Amino acid sequence: MGRKRKGRQINGILILDKPVGISSNQALQKVKRLFNANKAGHTGNLDVPASGLLPICLGEATKISSYLLNADKTYITEVRLGITTNTGDAAGEVLQQREVNIISQAWLEEVLAEFKGDIKQIPPMFSALKHNGQRLHKLAYQGIEVEREPRPVKIHEIELLLQSETGFKIKVNCSKGTYIRTLVQDIGEKLGCGAHVLTLRRLDSGPFISGQMISLEKLEELAEEDDVEALDSLLLPMDMALFDLPKVECAGEALQSLCHGQAISVLNAPESGRLRIYSDSGEFIGIGTVLKDGRIAPKRLIII
Repeated sequence: MGRKRKGRQINGILILDKPVGISSNQALQKVKRLFNANKAGHTGNLDVPASGLLPICLGEATKISSYLLNADKTYITEVRLGITTNTGDAAGEVLQQREVNIISQAWLEEVLAEFKGDIKQIPPMFSALKHNGQRLHKLAYQGIEVEREPRPVKIHEIELLLQSETGFKIKVNCSKGTYIRTLVQDIGEKLGCGAHVLTLRRLDSGPFISGQMISLEKLEELAEEDDVEALDSLLLPMDMALFDLPKVECAGEALQSLCHGQAISVLNAPESGRLRIYSDSGEFIGIGTVLKDGRIAPKRLIII
């Protein structure tokens, strides 16, 4: 018999504004404790020196967290030219310092444009990717470097916001799996002087935007006041994470069959792919997939 989880059964997504200085997992544990939630998970890791939008799924919302990992994301990053570090950001050890010659805005924008579209990146050693079952960053801290295969990513937009003698600031909209530190390092090499990330902030992820972010301070204030209702009101519906999936409704015996794991026929269903399933009263039931015969099979059901 499984061990009973402690905490409240509360379901939804919190859009946290992760502060600089703590890991995504530390932020997750703080949120879980403040909500007294029985289950929680985050989507899209942010490094300790980075800040910004971190969706945290509570309760049944953890079942759809993997769909947020595939979302496009938007970042703003400040870049320091002339210095490369082993981590690609300001927290790392300096590897090399080079002179920064005068870089015109026209040339900088020309170089930035070269990185727009489909590109390949070699993942950094200081990352959570695994090699033979071990996290790369753990190997990196031991001074071990292993060969990494280039991975395809897509830079949808890259916009120059500010330029100075020592660096610049850019806004980047990119696909999942993009490492901004690697992007900045590669840009620095193109410019001939090297570069690293000074600051990094995530603004958007999939359907979620910066205006929806809630600070840890706000959560702590409400928890201190024991205002559970106000805390819960900050949660967004879990199906918001699935905005790009088509929607179908089912009712009666068909709904019961679906909830028992059976495939069903639904009017006006798409011909293929995954979809959101709702009851005729508008309740989100879960995720389904269209079979070859046109029926819908349950993929991930939500139990509330």
